[in-house]
Amino acid sequence: MGLIYKIFRPQEWEALIRDGQTTGSTLDRQDGFIHFSTGAQVKETAALHFADESGLILAACDVSRFGTALNWEKSRGGQEFPHVYRILSRRDVVWSRPLPLVDGVHKFPDELE
Repeated sequence: MGLIYKIFRPQEWEALIRDGQTTGSTLDRQDGFIHFSTGAQVKETAALHFADESGLILAACDVSRFGTALNWEKSRGGQEFPHVYRILSRRDVVWSRPLPLVDGVHKFPDELE
């Protein structure tokens, strides 16, 4: 199982849990897809886009659940990032963990691929 990761702000995560689905963050809706990162990319994503933010949730999703809605597209530094072109369902999330801010750096779970 290949996993991709989405970082949620507290209110975004609460909305996913409450509604059972989401179209993502404001940026996701503006771009027309839901931004994900690979295990190798997600720490840099947190540092660049979520610096000093607390209360974050890291959600892992199995790539096989997205089918043709998942596209790998060049972004930051020419790297290919996973982008999902459909609504994200709570059922798409394999696991989720808090992403605590410790001494100004997000502490990632050990099971990160």
